[in-house]
Amino acid sequence: GLLWALDVGIVNTLEQPIRRCSPKIVAINTANNKVVKSIDLSDLVTSESRLQFIVVDYSKDNKPFVYVADAGARSILVYDITANKSYRIVLPKATAPTSDVLYVALTSKPDGTSTLFFSYLSSPRLYSIKGEYLRVGQGAGSIIDVGPKPYGKQAVLLGADGGTSLFFRYKGENDIYLWDSETCFKAANLQEVQRGGDCRLSTQVLPGHKRFMWALESNFHDFISDRTGCNGASIVLHPVVRECDD
Repeated sequence: GLLWALDVGIVNTLEQPIRRCSPKIVAINTANNKVVKSIDLSDLVTSESRLQFIVVDYSKDNKPFVYVADAGARSILVYDITANKSYRIVLPKATAPTSDVLYVALTSKPDGTSTLFFSYLSSPRLYSIKGEYLRVGQGAGSIIDVGPKPYGKQAVLLGADGGTSLFFRYKGENDIYLWDSETCFKAANLQEVQRGGDCRLSTQVLPGHKRFMWALESNFHDFISDRTGCNGASIVLHPVVRECDD
């Protein structure tokens, strides 16, 4: 299979950022670890751009489309791999009270219909746009206000289960919740699927080996604040208790 990666082209981001190269999308063949495709994003970014997350969608005829969250420019970048075309979907100002972190997660129905959910960390609401609109660059009138975040808390989108369910946690907390996007986005429809510890925070949940959902946790919050002490950086990958459905 292919592993898709986002190279923002910047190093030393915490102190004095240095641009080493243009931002690009890279596809790596996991069978031989060779780079099979590199896509320059220079024409899609602006001086305000701050690229953060990447997800890959496949149309019903199995063509790949890459979506990149551009938090600084309040946009979703879309790249049609097969046609070698690109689009910039500019998000409404209402979606971004503060341009901090723009989280994205992609869901998919059995019929192949996909939906990209997105939200800024500081935004009190969750939004979505269907993949069919993203793939043709249609942003105007296509964005849905899914609803307010439960309890008015800031939420961190962690990923999806390969189907219609999303995983998230609240800022500064490590309990992981699941929400089926086919239901109303409210507290009553949330399932707690993991109780977290104190040392690390989850940064991603994704489907993987043996039909389990896997959570990636780290002490990045301590690392960027220079509070890791003698133990240094700590990263753990482990299965979430809840098993994936077929």
